[in-house]
Amino acid sequence: MVTVTLQDTSPFDGQKPGTSGLRKAVKVFQQHHYTENFVQCIIDSIPAEKRRGCTLVVGGDGRFFMREAVLIIVRMAAANEIGQLVIGQGGIFSTPAVSCIIRKMKATGGILLTASHNPGGPDGDFGIKYNIENGGPAPEAITNEIFSKTKTIKSYKICHDITVDLDTIGSQSWEIEGHTFTVMIRDSVEDYTLLMKEIFDFDLLKTLIAGTEGQAPFKFIASAMHGVTGPYLKRILCQELGAPESYTLKCEPKEDFGGHHPDPNQTYASDLVEMLKKGEHQLGAAFDGDGDRNMILGQNGFFVTPSDSVAVIADNATCIPYFVKTGLKGVARSMPTSAAIDRVGQKLGVECFEVPTGWKFFGNLMDAQRLSLCGEESFGTGSDHIREKDGVWAFLAWLSIIASKKMSVQDILKDFWKKYGRGFFVRCDYENVEAEGAKKMIELLRQTAKDESLVNKSLTGGSGQDQKTYQVKSMDDFSYTDPIDGIVTEKQGVRMIFTDGSRVIFRLSGTGSAGATIRVYVESYEPDESKHLLDAQIVLKPLLDIALKVSKLQEFTGREIPTVIT
Repeated sequence: MVTVTLQDTSPFDGQKPGTSGLRKAVKVFQQHHYTENFVQCIIDSIPAEKRRGCTLVVGGDGRFFMREAVLIIVRMAAANEIGQLVIGQGGIFSTPAVSCIIRKMKATGGILLTASHNPGGPDGDFGIKYNIENGGPAPEAITNEIFSKTKTIKSYKICHDITVDLDTIGSQSWEIEGHTFTVMIRDSVEDYTLLMKEIFDFDLLKTLIAGTEGQAPFKFIASAMHGVTGPYLKRILCQELGAPESYTLKCEPKEDFGGHHPDPNQTYASDLVEMLKKGEHQLGAAFDGDGDRNMILGQNGFFVTPSDSVAVIADNATCIPYFVKTGLKGVARSMPTSAAIDRVGQKLGVECFEVPTGWKFFGNLMDAQRLSLCGEESFGTGSDHIREKDGVWAFLAWLSIIASKKMSVQDILKDFWKKYGRGFFVRCDYENVEAEGAKKMIELLRQTAKDESLVNKSLTGGSGQDQKTYQVKSMDDFSYTDPIDGIVTEKQGVRMIFTDGSRVIFRLSGTGSAGATIRVYVESYEPDESKHLLDAQIVLKPLLDIALKVSKLQEFTGREIPTVIT
């Protein structure tokens, strides 16, 4: 007989879920009762009538402490009258796969164990995130409720006697105080693979990779960065599409991601960039820890900005059978993302939405059938096939476009810029800055926006031949009114918009576990084809100079150079 224990506890400060759940250092989650408190508050946020006998999906990115956290969730779900947990084999599920399975099984929600692109290992980060029944991240109303409960929690329920074999596919059941509790261990990649086969033309992709009499085999490199996508890449690219194993890299999930930062950008995936620079592969991709972010590279290391990537997919949506069948209902981007996709949406005659950073803002639009395709400059690309961004999906979309157009990545981009003009875009991240200085900087910018002291002023940056003057058209602190539910989200980033359409944006990011991260985004639109192949950092240097002067970033933070430039 399994018994339920009511364990006394007391609140921990700061269990406030951000855009992507609760992320803290592993050592914080390892504190006695810490993880249990947060899990109980997630369970308590599900209304009692929906909770009893419900199904939840559980899985994570394989990082350190994941297996222990899965066992805690199993024992607590059993004690709280959950009917069934669906868990990925070995505890492994990519974030897109969890979204897929929640929707497929009509589950009440899912608990994801990931800190996404943050580092792993005993000294790294851990995270817990709750997704709702549409498969997307919990909206603010629910995360606020969870946070509220963490401040008053006095006890949690747990069944200490339960142990579970996470590595063997199949079901295990227990009788607990009058209800049956079942744990189903499920193949981590099967459901997601089947969904991808419905969306893309796998025969077309097989032919591209194998080559034909008149076409050499298509060579690519896809790096899982020792995150969760490894098994998905092996199954889809190698087993289903026939790519050689050597086309995949770092596909074994590791608790510390091989000692590296599982963040798919040119800094943290520099090994992939170097491989592409040799010119032997026509396409490269890297994916983050939990599989929702992606970086796309062309031959010789040609970098495709995430802003351009989603816009190119939108412009070539007819290369993807899913969009041919469903039509393109609308497109969207996060506010800091360049306006490239807006220009595509306008040409195609579909709605374009600009939302705050955070994938949950796209979910409402998708559920209302007003959005098909969206992206974020932070390497997130996705569509309404699920309610999360999806790295492997984005890579398959690029393979589909290349197979259909029979063009290189660079030529696809050149063609796109010729048609729409180029949006030069750079993001500078200043990581782990002292929080007090960062706050003061943002306060100064908000005040400057509020008093409109820079509006209509001319500002100059750069030096010598590269010097350029811009006139400020407007400056504001971005707020968003959701067109579906009317909820207003404020203070989402300070924007300086110039008369030529150029933009500078400042945001304070809260997804790291220590210190603050200041993100500075700089964008300039260039319709002149003769300038499309210029270096983005050189083109944008005058605007970046203006950004640093206006924000007094160096004065407030002591930082002279960014940690990461994307």
